[in-house]
Formats: sequence, C-alpha cells, structure tokens
Amino acid sequence: MMDSLQPHADDDVQHRLAAALAASGESSLTSPKFAAYLDQQETVSRSDQFSFPSVATVRPPGVAKATVSSSARDSEPSVYLAGNSLGLMPNSTPKLIQEELEAWKSQGVLGHVEHPYERPWVKIDEIVTPILAEIVGAKPAEVACMGSLTSNIHILFTTFYRPTSDRHKILYEGKAFPSDQYAFASQVEMRGLAPSSLLPMDPRPREYTLRTEDILHMIEEQGDSIAIICFGAVQYYSGQWFDMETITRAGHAKGCLVAFDCAHAVGNVPIRLHDWGVDFAAWCSYKYLNSGPGGIAGLYVHERWADKKRLAGWWGHDTSTRFAMPNVFAPSPGAAGWQLSNPSVLDVISLYSSLQVFQSVGSSASAGSASFMAALRHRSLLLTGYLEALLKQSPYYVGMERVHSTERQQVKFTLITPSDPEQRGAQLSLLFGPPEAMDVIFDGLRSAGVLGDERRPGVIRLAPVPLYNSFRDVHQAATSLDGVIAHHVASL
Repeated sequence: MMDSLQPHADDDVQHRLAAALAASGESSLTSPKFAAYLDQQETVSRSDQFSFPSVATVRPPGVAKATVSSSARDSEPSVYLAGNSLGLMPNSTPKLIQEELEAWKSQGVLGHVEHPYERPWVKIDEIVTPILAEIVGAKPAEVACMGSLTSNIHILFTTFYRPTSDRHKILYEGKAFPSDQYAFASQVEMRGLAPSSLLPMDPRPREYTLRTEDILHMIEEQGDSIAIICFGAVQYYSGQWFDMETITRAGHAKGCLVAFDCAHAVGNVPIRLHDWGVDFAAWCSYKYLNSGPGGIAGLYVHERWADKKRLAGWWGHDTSTRFAMPNVFAPSPGAAGWQLSNPSVLDVISLYSSLQVFQSVGSSASAGSASFMAALRHRSLLLTGYLEALLKQSPYYVGMERVHSTERQQVKFTLITPSDPEQRGAQLSLLFGPPEAMDVIFDGLRSAGVLGDERRPGVIRLAPVPLYNSFRDVHQAATSLDGVIAHHVASL
C-alpha cells in the first residue's frame, strides 16, 4: 500500500509460513502440531489478558452439542473470531470500572478533581488521547475521545460539508455501513439538496471489492463536483483495506476534502492519518479496541483545520477557563475543540483498560523498538494468512466464478476479501453458495464452539485478532468449518 508499510522480504506471508513449516518439522499446514508450533513461537499475543466466552455460551439457544466431531467441552473457551464486530473484554476492565464506582461512592463530585486513583474526571479523556493518537497515526492534538461514531460523523460534516452549486457531491463506497449511508443522505437532505448529490460507488460486475484505479478514475471524472470523499478505511462487509494515502492524494488534487470512517481500521491496521494528509476521520472503539458494547468513539481533525468553525459545547471550551463558565465559546486547541459534553467516565475507563494492553505489546522486550501497532500488524499478517491458506485447502473452497453455480446439493464458499495482505486487515469474508446455506453453517459453527459473525446475504466474517487469538484458534475454526459443511451436505 504505502512505502512505509510495504512488507520487508521476511514479512512476505507465504514465505513466513513456508519457513515456519520447515522449521517445525511438520509436513502440512493443516497439521494441528504446526498450529501448536506457531503458538509456541509467540511473543505478542495477550490472550491471557482477555475473557473468552465458553463453548456452551456461544452455542445457539436450544441447540444440543455439536453434531460434528468436536472435542470441545462446554466449559472450554470458544474460538472467538468476532472481534471485528465486538472485541473481547480485557480482564482488567471490571477492576478499573469498580475503582471509578468506588471513587464516585467515596468522593462524590470531588472525584472530578480529587481522585483516589489519580484519574480526576476533569481530565479523564486525556489518559486515552495519546494512545489513540499513536494507533491512528496522528498528533495528540488532532484526536478527541468523544461521542459515538455516527454522531461524530455528523459533527464533522457540520464543519466540513459546505456544498456549493458546483461542488456538492459525497463520494463513498456503495455498500458502506448503513449508518454511514443514512448520515450522508440526511446531510444532503438537511441542506435541501437532491439525492443526486450522493455518489455511491459499486464494484465492477461479479466483483466484491473496489479497484483503486476505478476509484481514482471516478475522482478524476467527478472530482470538480465532489465536496467530500468518505470511504470506510476498511470495508466492513468485504474486509478490503482501501489505499487511503493514494485516495487522499487524488482527492486533494481535485480540490476535494477526504475523510474516512475508521471503525474497522482502528486497532486493526497501521494507519497514518496525519502523514497521509487525511482531513478528518471518525471511529468507534468496541471492535478491535475492545471498549465494550456501544463504547465511546473518537474523531480526528488534521491540524491545518484547527480553526474551522464547529458546533460548540462546554467540554470543547479551552480547559484553562472552562470552569469559569464564560458566555462566549473559546475552543480548546485542536480536535478537543470539537467536544461537546463531558465524556462518560465508565466508557473512557473501559477503553483505557484495553489500550493498556495494546501498550504492553510495545513495551515488551520482544517488540524491540517497534511500535505496538507494528508488532501487532506483523503477527496479524501471519495469523490471517494462515487462516486463508487453510480455507483455500478446504474441499468446499471454490473460485469466485463458481460460488453461485447451480450444482445440485453442493455447498461451497469463496473468499471475497482481497488476497493481497496489504489490501486487508484481520478479517476474511467467506461468501457461501447457495446463500441460504450460510445460516445453517453459521449455527453449525456456533454449536462447535466457533463464533464469527454473519452478514446477509451469504457471508460469514472471520477475524483472528492478533491481540488475543491463537494459531490454534485459526486451525480449529478451519477444521470445524469443513466438518460442519460435510455434515450439512450429508443431510441434504
């Protein structure tokens, strides 16, 4: 993708897998002993710092134990490959939340400034901002921890979407997450513009990802009428990681503002929002950042836009005079000036719990001088590459052109996520044919103790998260998938 992110020779996934296989003494990637060998080489995983749902918990309600071969006992941890939907709970989260409840109980309002654990609530967002800045590749002053993803998109569009008669369109991927589509449509509608101001972009026929050259062609062709380009940095359905730097450069060359919804990128892939010149971005934190369901979100505003007009609220006021309660708004420097209300302490502390685990990766001796995101990315490439290799050895895997064929009583799947590791993160999206088989396969995986998540029509997303998933998880998921499909085919 970008020069700074190009893999070194020893980072080539296939080369790394082949070298590891040779060193392990095993003859096949499908050997469970090879997965165990890969886990034995582990130095980055923090699986012991997270709570995994049990096999019994992930089983569909009312479903008996797995009807396919499985040695999993009810009390054992499940194979949890749904961190792209909701990250696991760090073991430290309950303790930190309890500390805040104790501070509230013992200090009352004084907890804002006199905190028994030295986390005064008047500065609570400041404990996470520097870590978030490192994760998204920004300066701390360009990042704010606040709100929720869609509300932050609206807040940012209020500042940056200034349509004119000539430049009014919003360019985005046609299968963007629905909330983004609703946000864009309502922004257009609220300004009295026609739906033609929306410019969704779909892949070519019989393709599931957008080609970079097609995006660049669209920008070149329509750029003079485009006000904002806003793609999902990592596409939620296909798992495609867009070439953010190239898109940003092309958009700016045509006078467009360029933004990204980083919900599936933050904590997943190494991004450099500041260096790439991205104008603004927003994200949630309950996926790869493990802040908990509905956890607090964040936004980024490039420093060149620090003085732009925005919606104002008291928490965005300059901290030096915020509690003097002046009548006139004086914004805090940088992205913090876009904050509206004081953030939920319990939400921030839940996020902080996970970010401490991220930091522990970078501080470990094994990580050397590499940042924690670089170390996690290095592991993620191999983890997802291993899953891809196992899936492609399945007797039920077919090429894209065959997945919708009408072979009688044949269940099959293909991968719609890019095969190039530099165009994806942790997630692989499996498209099943016929599509209705997906529900049966998904429930079968759950009954076997494997949890991904489903997206209709016909897709199961599996995301081995480098912070806590193991190579054994990956091997077990691929093996269980074959068993579930075989059982289903036999029942037809």
